[in-house]
Amino acid sequence: MISSLCREKHKIAAAFGRAAKNYDSVASYQQATGEQLLKQLTSELALMPHSAPLRVLDAGCGTGYFSQKLTAQGYQVTALDISVGMLDVAEGKCAADHYICADIETLPLADQSVDVVFSNLALQWCQDITQALSELYRVTKRGGIVVFTTLGEHSLSELSSAWKALDDAPHVNVFLGVQQMRNSCQRWRNQLTIQKDTLYFSGITELLHSLKGIGATHLTAGRKTGLMTRQRLKQLAAVYPITEQGLPLTYYTVFGVLYRD
Repeated sequence: MISSLCREKHKIAAAFGRAAKNYDSVASYQQATGEQLLKQLTSELALMPHSAPLRVLDAGCGTGYFSQKLTAQGYQVTALDISVGMLDVAEGKCAADHYICADIETLPLADQSVDVVFSNLALQWCQDITQALSELYRVTKRGGIVVFTTLGEHSLSELSSAWKALDDAPHVNVFLGVQQMRNSCQRWRNQLTIQKDTLYFSGITELLHSLKGIGATHLTAGRKTGLMTRQRLKQLAAVYPITEQGLPLTYYTVFGVLYRD
């Protein structure tokens, strides 16, 4: 019998696999966040003694957008993702040196086998963030670092509130509070910061497409299933908040660093 956890992981992998071919064209938020994380990694490494080339694990690499950038900077990169479809796109770009299809919560890598872990907006899909972070820490060599971003509590709050005005079914994923994340990181030397990012869309279709296009298709347990009808879309648009800039969608982005002692 397949466990509910395995089924959920399969749904996540399938959703991102469906989004893989067009992912880069709609993932502006993910790309902007990753660029910030890449700058943070560069700043951290500038303060640390190390010899090149460093071995980097891109955990939750997606289409290899940042694997490619890391490779271009001279790192030896292993691209890892739960979605075969995403890895196929990454490999098609020759984004990395190695490709692994695996779950971040159970990494098929030896202890202390990489110098750096880079993980941009992947941890929010894990069932147990403490387990995931433990795995990333485990595979990192002493003196190395884990840099990551994830989504914090109240992300997508406008969309969640709009749906609640229509029914009581869960439509939007629930994200961990910052204190919960601090608790998950407390066993290691760490640095956590949170950043509020609000995107604006011209209409509800464009807004929902931005989520669907990145694979973030409301994978909460017990979610209401079924196709989005034209009438339902109109109802959602009618209750969605609007500003002069357009329809807002807010992300609370958590930036984290774990120092491998």
